[in-house]
Amino acid sequence: MTTPLASCTLAIKAVPNAPRNVVVGWLGDALKVKVHAPALEGRANEELCEFLADTLALPRRAVTLQQGDKSRQKVIHVSGLTLAEVRAKLGV
Repeated sequence: MTTPLASCTLAIKAVPNAPRNVVVGWLGDALKVKVHAPALEGRANEELCEFLADTLALPRRAVTLQQGDKSRQKVIHVSGLTLAEVRAKLGV
């Protein structure tokens, strides 16, 4: 049960060049996510957003990078889910 106006932001600790895409778990307030793509030309950022959208069963446009384009510490905006719903869907 999602409302169209629901949204939240997630602090992410991204780890590029991983063997596979995986949500590791929470490190304090940040969600640690490993992505397979290298940190070149925004490929890891794109794969991170696509992976989170797929994992949360949302359209790709619902997951956007707000901060941290060149950093491992990122802020992701999720449209369509509250933070509680995101945590429940991720199961971590």
